[in-house]
Amino acid sequence: MPEISVFLVDDHALVRQGLRAFLQTQQDITVIGEADNGKQAVDEMRARVTANAIPDVVLMDLAMPELDGVSAIGILHREHPALKIIALSSFSETARVHAALQAGAAGYLLKNSDPGEVSVAIRSAQRDQVYLDPGVARVLARSMRAGQAAALSAREREVLVLVARGNSNQEIADSLYISERTARTHVSHIISKLGLSSRIQAALWAIREGIASVS
Repeated sequence: MPEISVFLVDDHALVRQGLRAFLQTQQDITVIGEADNGKQAVDEMRARVTANAIPDVVLMDLAMPELDGVSAIGILHREHPALKIIALSSFSETARVHAALQAGAAGYLLKNSDPGEVSVAIRSAQRDQVYLDPGVARVLARSMRAGQAAALSAREREVLVLVARGNSNQEIADSLYISERTARTHVSHIISKLGLSSRIQAALWAIREGIASVS
């Protein structure tokens, strides 16, 4: 199996030492260098271009002096599009995760992740796959669901509650004093906004998200 070359970027020497020690136990992964801030990482990658020694994967801390991780990821992604960068952070806030991924990160790991997840993330990045820490994935999923619910108008939420109760389009129309055609249109828009394929899925979604309750 071809070796995967890895470069470590973190402003804490103990974190870098711990990562290096673990990765040295992986037969297919080799650590070829490290930096203690984003600026140093950017400068190092530029120097490595001349020597044709760009690593396959970079593990990038997000909170660092001189140049933060998100900014460094953005620069590296623009200058070295083939470089795979995995964000490392102690935080799983949605905004931070989105910022790293939008900057070009190929994955997001929490620093309290199991060591095995680090090697899985590195191998996934090498295969052009995005790897998210399970906790981060849950945060993003909740954020997406909240965004979907927010996209519904007040009337659409009313209709969704009635859909979840098993009401037909005509029954929804009678309850809300609208035409059956309008009720049908609302249901169609709800299904589309939620990214679903049927009114049954919409009903189950509403119950799961607490928008409607099972009577």
